Order: sequence, then C-alpha cells, then structure tokens
Amino acid sequence: MGSGQPERAVVVVLISADAEWAAVLDLLEENSCNQSPFGEWFETHLKLSKINLPVLFFHGGWGKISAAASTQYAIERWNPILLVNLGTCGGFEGWVERGEILLVERTLIYDIIEQMGDFVDHIAHYTTDLDLSWLSAQHPQPVRRTLLVSADRDLLPVDILELAERYGAVAGDWESGAIAWVAARNGCRCLILRGVTDLVSPAGGEAYGNLAGYQKAAHEIMRRLLADLPAWLEAAGMNSKSLSLAVDDNFS
Repeated sequence: MGSGQPERAVVVVLISADAEWAAVLDLLEENSCNQSPFGEWFETHLKLSKINLPVLFFHGGWGKISAAASTQYAIERWNPILLVNLGTCGGFEGWVERGEILLVERTLIYDIIEQMGDFVDHIAHYTTDLDLSWLSAQHPQPVRRTLLVSADRDLLPVDILELAERYGAVAGDWESGAIAWVAARNGCRCLILRGVTDLVSPAGGEAYGNLAGYQKAAHEIMRRLLADLPAWLEAAGMNSKSLSLAVDDNFS
C-alpha cells in the first residue's frame, strides 16, 4: 500500500456510507489515506490469479449529492476502466433474505415528487439500466441480479408494498441510483454489489434505532464483498498483465 498520487487507476472502488468505509479500513488494515474534496482514498494491489492488480479505494460519501459528485470526480480524476460500488442496502422482508448479495442491473430513484408534469417520465429520466454484457456469466459468488431503488432517506415501512408492486423492487439504498446514472452518462463500466444488512416491512425496520446493529452487519457484508472482489474483477476481465502494467507505474 502507498500514498502516491496515481494519474490513472484501472479500477476505482467507490464506497459510500461511513460504516462501510470504516469496515474497509479495518478489513484492509489501512491507516494511511489521502484526502479528496469528498472523502479519503488509498491505493493498494489485489491478488488475482495472474497479476497483482492496482486498485484505488475511494470514500465518496453518503446520499445522492455526494454519490453523484464523487462519482464524476473519480471518473474525471482517475479515468478508470471499471468503477465498482460495494456497499449495503435494506431489504424488503418477504422479498429478500438478510445477508443476500445483490448484483444491481437496474437502478431507480423513487423520491421524486412531480406535480406539474408526468411523474412516470420524471422517474424514468433517472432510471438506469446497467450494461453488464462485459461481465462473465459465471458469477464468483451467489447473487441476485435485480433492480435497486434509491432515495435520500431510509426505507419507510409505508412505502414497501408500493415499491415492491410498482417497480418490482426487493431492496433500497441511498446512493446506487446516482452512481449508476453518472457512470452511464460518462460511458464508464459500473459494477454495483450491495449486501442486505437488515429487513424492513410494513410493520417497521429491524435496524431503525439500532445503529450499532447496522454497523456490525455492515462490517460482515463488507468482509464478504472484499473477500470476493478479486474474483469479481477477474469476471470483469481485469486479469490482464498488460492492463496492469499500463498503469502500474502511476502507483507507488
């Protein structure tokens, strides 16, 4: 690991929530970070089957504003071949299981309230279909390919049934919709993997009022995602010696 200033990164791993970032620092035993206008970042190498691939981890921040701005910043500053977002989400009880890993193939931002024009058109404007044709069909861990809904708020129990029935959603988060939308506008390949830390039902949310419980669950989800990240990078075609050498000189 090092604290240099790479001009380019093959892979940027974008982490959103503070609890998720804290888990990354702990699990990768990183104690020397650089600063950006949005959050910390550091560079490391991950061992794939053929190469040690340089990977940059970046704390983009929570919520749609930070997610959109930090995604654009990461793309413009480091010009990655692949942008990865690892994180957590809340699941709909009865539709998904706690601990399940979601491979996001579509994102939708649902907290748009339009009272002048067509509500459906405005929802569609910020809905993104992620092109995953470049990803190997052999996934390195069991996942559910699905839609993920995003909003600048935790899931409200009163919204669960409508989100499930109207959009076919099984889980929600704060940032994926903004990350996917910005990545698509830049033509940047984007891989989003989110693990379900807790469940919400029309009766309430099991993590609400229990921050310590969420943080513990987030740490476990991030442990699993980081353990499988090298295999996902191989599935994304990052296991090329020439690819690594092309940017390795920019890493200390």
